Amino acid sequence: MENLFLFFSMFFTIYLIGYFIVFRNWSPKIRPEAASCFISFAHGTPAVFLATSAILADSNRGFAAPNTEPENSVLDFSISYFTMDLFHYLAFCPGDLLFIGHHLATLFVFVTCRYLVSHGACAILALLVLAELTSACQNAWTLARARRDDVVLAAKLSRLLLVC
Repeated sequence: MENLFLFFSMFFTIYLIGYFIVFRNWSPKIRPEAASCFISFAHGTPAVFLATSAILADSNRGFAAPNTEPENSVLDFSISYFTMDLFHYLAFCPGDLLFIGHHLATLFVFVTCRYLVSHGACAILALLVLAELTSACQNAWTLARARRDDVVLAAKLSRLLLVC
């Protein structure tokens, strides 16, 4: 459980840095969404590498295989991120039921795998890798869309990513 608190503190700090420093000149209306994207960037790419490494390090890759410590660490890392981002959505976007539901469902799967059954992390982490590979594009599109009306490059990037 100590990893959860450490990782959650890290994502909370990254969120605050994004909100108060990185995006301080952005409109208060879009700053929370930008800070959410900022922690998503901080989660997505490392999660891909950490999960891939944990999967490759485990010689017992069956669906029902017991979790290894590296797999549990990746699950804690992701549980912490999804919890922090869920708090963001509950505070700033309580009507966004799609993202709130997505975060709750993901947390249910990760927490069950990590703390209730302690098996199956290999399959869950393989799905995490696939999901997070698209996360950077989603975040870039979200940030570009948020600034498309006042930044020409953001408008072009928003249109380009919408086509992809």
